[in-house]
This record gives sequence, C-alpha cells and structure tokens, in this order.
Amino acid sequence: MDHEKPALAQLSRNIHQNPELRFEEHKAAAWIAELLRSRGFEVEQGLAGMSTALRARKGKASGPRVAILGEYDALPEIGHACGHNLIAASAVGAFLAVASVADRVGGEVVFLGTPAEEGGGGKIKMIDAGLFDGLDAAMMFHPFDRNILAHPALANLWLVMTFRGSPAHAAAAPHDGTSALTACMDTFRLVDGQRVHFRDGVRVHGYVINGGQAVNIIPELAVCEFSVRARDVVELARVRAIVERCAKGAAMASDVSVEIVLREGYRDMRNNLAMARRFGAHLAELGIEARETDDRVGAGSTDMGDVSHVVPSIHPWLAIVDENEALCHQHRFQEAAGSERGIRSALDAAKAMARTAVELLGDGALRATVKEEWLALR
Repeated sequence: MDHEKPALAQLSRNIHQNPELRFEEHKAAAWIAELLRSRGFEVEQGLAGMSTALRARKGKASGPRVAILGEYDALPEIGHACGHNLIAASAVGAFLAVASVADRVGGEVVFLGTPAEEGGGGKIKMIDAGLFDGLDAAMMFHPFDRNILAHPALANLWLVMTFRGSPAHAAAAPHDGTSALTACMDTFRLVDGQRVHFRDGVRVHGYVINGGQAVNIIPELAVCEFSVRARDVVELARVRAIVERCAKGAAMASDVSVEIVLREGYRDMRNNLAMARRFGAHLAELGIEARETDDRVGAGSTDMGDVSHVVPSIHPWLAIVDENEALCHQHRFQEAAGSERGIRSALDAAKAMARTAVELLGDGALRATVKEEWLALR
C-alpha cells in the first residue's frame, strides 16, 4: 500500500481543501471515482437516490463479502473538523490493498462511498436500497485524539418545536398577547429540570432558531430544535417522550400551541469485538497500541450505528492529535485533519483494515465467530 501513499495523500488534501456539505460532495465523489477508475475498477455512481454515493467491487460475490466504507462530507463553516477527508483516503487505500489479493484469497471486497454522515444519514438510504444485503462485515475508521478499538456511538434524533402565540404591543398591551418565546424558553428550563432522571450517556441539547420578530412585540412565533441522544433506542424513546412533555407543558402554561416535528437520527453502534480485536492486533503489528474502549471520553452519533444493526461492523478511532489536544468539531481538529500526521493515521488505519478484511475473507472460523457475536446482540 505504501506505493499508493502519494495518491491517497493528495486525495485527502483535495477533499480537505474543498469542504462540501452533506449530499453535495460532488468534487470529493469525483476525485474518489477518478482514482479508483485509474486503477482499473468500475465505479457505480448515483446509488440509493444520491448522486454522490459510490460503489466499487473486486472478487467473487458468490463467496464471503466485506465492505470498507468511506465518508467525505464536511461541516458548515468549520469544514473537515471531523476528518472525513482522512476517512475517505483510508477507505480507498484499504480497498485497493484488499482488491490486489482478492482473487487469491477468495470472496469479494466492496468499497462503499457513503455521503451525508453529518446529519443526512446516507448509509441509512443505502441500507434501504439493499446495498448492505449479503455482506459478512463492514468497517471504517474515524480520526480522534486517541486510539480506541470499540468506542460506543449514541442513538439520536432531532425534534423541531414550533410555538405559536398571539402578538400584542409589548409596552402598551402586553396582557393582550400570548408569548411563543416564553413557552420556548420554559421548554429549555423544564428539560434542564429533568436531567436528574436521565440515564448515564443521555445527551439533550438545543438552540433557539427563531426567538421573536421585534423587541416591542409579544412574540407570535418561536422555534427551537433539540438533539436527543442515548446509549440505545429504548432509552432514546423514553427521553424523547420527556422532552416532548416539557414542550407541551410549557405551551400549556403560556396558552400557546406547539407543533413538534421528529427528524429521525441514527441507531447506537454495536461494535463487533471479534472484528475489533483483530483490527487491534493488526495495529499492534504496525507498532500502534490501542485501548479497547475509554470511558474518559464522550461519544457522538453516526449512521455507522445503523450499519452495525444490519451487518457485523467496526468503527475504530485513531489519533491525529495528542490526547486532550482537540476533539471532533473543533478548529484545531480541522487543522489536524489536513496535517501529515493525519495522513499517516489514515494510512495506518487503511493497512489495519486491509489486513482485517483479508483475514475475514480467508478465515471461515473467524467469520463464524463474528456472526455469532453479532446475532447475540440483535
């Protein structure tokens, strides 16, 4: 794989320097497709109704099948502060390495370019389109501030709340109005009061989208959005109900109406330890140590969680900065995603994924262990 380092590094830099938001990753998808085609692979585009979704394959689909996933969307304003440019480069590199031996090992390796991880759920659309059917395993890596083999990811959803009251002159006749903003703000206070009842790992946070129309008008309209996260979908449903009750109670207290619109999020990550430990062993061969997990650091959410519910999956994390130096969605992390250290970590991840994928394709006993563990978690 080392001979592909210049091409993979350039791919990473191109994507990093040209951040594109979810479903709009046209340059990134084109660069990935161009690199794969230059190596002789047929690339399918426009999958699952997404113009920036990609697939390339090598080997025999009649045997075992392993997918390596790439992400390449960026965040608004802060660009590749999640390091998806590195995820894309590592996935392409791992695919190229496995493809070079696929015919000899047996089975099929699949590259899946998955758009819109940042709130768009591209992988979910690909699941629904059947692109994960028949796979024995799926894997990707994510940049971080430490090396972790099997870190959790939280189930999540979003709630948009629209409060509607009645306007009045805020000085001359405030008694004639009903304040949508008061209900909106009270919702935040009520949610804060319920935090003592949340289980460990629950995260609820929101912001006000529309807080009124003018300072001298009792606000007729106010809108806020909440993100709700939990360690599993059962707790997520319980906390969602609490947050919705808070909004309805606040609306009732202010005599306004509230409309709550759900935007489905992602499922929790079911890390397959049998696979993760093999990935860790291959990292060790490269001289890289990794913890199995680390409860000192929090967790976010990813549509790789949804993938892990339909196929055995891993989503290990590798450091591109020193521990506690920076985390995802921070400016320093965005800088690190474009650094030489970031590229080195992506290549290390690619090598470990490639070796893990080859082992899975060639070792029926390992695949059986992986599947047994996955079935036990369903």
